[in-house]
Amino acid sequence: MIKVIIACMFILFVQLHSSAVAQTTGPISDERQVAIVIDDLGNNMKGTEEIISLPIPLTVAVMPFLPTTKKDAKLAHKNGHEVILHLPMEPIAGKKSWLGPGAITTDLSDEEIRKRVNDAIDDVPHAVGMNNHMGSKATADERVMRIILEVCKERELYYLDSKTTGKSVVATLAKELRVPYLENELFFDEQYTIKHILKQANLLMSRIDQDDEIIAIGHVGIAGEKTASVLKQYVPLVQQKADAVTLSELLIELETIPNFRGEN
Repeated sequence: MIKVIIACMFILFVQLHSSAVAQTTGPISDERQVAIVIDDLGNNMKGTEEIISLPIPLTVAVMPFLPTTKKDAKLAHKNGHEVILHLPMEPIAGKKSWLGPGAITTDLSDEEIRKRVNDAIDDVPHAVGMNNHMGSKATADERVMRIILEVCKERELYYLDSKTTGKSVVATLAKELRVPYLENELFFDEQYTIKHILKQANLLMSRIDQDDEIIAIGHVGIAGEKTASVLKQYVPLVQQKADAVTLSELLIELETIPNFRGEN
């Protein structure tokens, strides 16, 4: 079961962003729910057009300050998908150059982190939430994540923890700050082969039978066209077992479940 804490003011947050949700799907049924998130849009990456054209509501994570940031966000929104900020954050291993402009690193001051997060939100049209791009080091840093989640609360955004590390502090801090948050459960394409992506798609199908709500992340880029191709094949299969929803819709549904606020 996805661990998620819904802030008391989430209904107000949903109302403020209802236009984004309204363009995705109709009323959510009592069936199981799957939210598919696609990362790394914003840099004219392979598979972007194919992903945005998929006939189900997606949550599209767009990186800030890149050549097609605004174009991709606007097109995804126009096509009925939900847009979130894909915030570049420092990993344990890897080059800083991989992160792109405006990245959040653990050596930044509190003021600079806050400024960069706000600037990134402003750069991605229609963003109603955010998740981390990479970030295995930053999401384990309490100081850094407290500032990021404080900004989420101020800007009325939810946070999706991509779970690039088992040491993430997001859940603990989000509960304390009462920021709506969710956690990724599955990556489609951390390996770039069709064989692996198919394996993960089949794993998703089996998990639908076990969990009421599932979040899975794929990517545009190196494996983007392959991921889009596999998802296109699996869309009818997913829809036979579950409702495909955006993250906001998943949060709205979970808001109606008693004792699903993290107090226990």
